[in-house]
Amino acid sequence: MARMADKILYHPNFESAFRALSKSIQEKAIAKEALFRENIFHPLLKTHKLKGRLSGLYSFSVDFQYRILFKFFKNSVIFIDIDNHDLYK
Repeated sequence: MARMADKILYHPNFESAFRALSKSIQEKAIAKEALFRENIFHPLLKTHKLKGRLSGLYSFSVDFQYRILFKFFKNSVIFIDIDNHDLYK
């Protein structure tokens, strides 16, 4: 079942982390966000629900190293952070 986000909001933490990334990672993230807007659970994104202290949040892959952490909020999605796997720690 494809699920689309009516609106994507950006947490200040996400905005700051995004600006700190290299241009090539930013470009990959923008491309993956476009795919995310079409289908949140597209197989290429590897979207999954997180457990433990991050329970209630989800993430999807930008590439093999970087992930975007997000949560559903009403009819919107909030991008919380973008980072390598250290964001899970």
